[in-house]
Amino acid sequence: MEISANGLRAQRKVMDAISLNLANVQTTRGGRGEPFRKKRVVFSNDSVEQGFSEMFSRRLRMGGHLYRTHPDHFGRMSFNGGSLLVSGPTLQAVTFEDPRPFQMVFDPSHPDADQNGYVFFPNINIIEEMIDMLRAVRSYEANITAFQASKNMALKALDIGR
Repeated sequence: MEISANGLRAQRKVMDAISLNLANVQTTRGGRGEPFRKKRVVFSNDSVEQGFSEMFSRRLRMGGHLYRTHPDHFGRMSFNGGSLLVSGPTLQAVTFEDPRPFQMVFDPSHPDADQNGYVFFPNINIIEEMIDMLRAVRSYEANITAFQASKNMALKALDIGR
């Protein structure tokens, strides 16, 4: 259930970024005096600030033969009073600004037009945003389904115990 909840939080962050992008598709002047920059969300199970060599060294130091061969298959395992505790990687959803260049549109009558009559609009493509929104909604729904299935299995296990 925790994994599904983590996925729900991550997809919610994606939908929030897309909503912000769609709301600012015509914003030609933001707080820094330039057009709004598209927000993107990237998922990682490691710290984004961590360098490649640090991540590689940390992965090599992790215990367990199977864990080192493919870290996505098994979580770190430890024994606590005879019970097995499994903890997998935590997912981080990091938002950053898309560095792609702004769109230039010739509109000399626009108040934000430069001396040549061009206006810089955000680097947002509405079609891409809608496709990304559909993908995020479907992923959100899949996480809800997985959460419900986990909850139903736990309830059935409790019923068996009666």
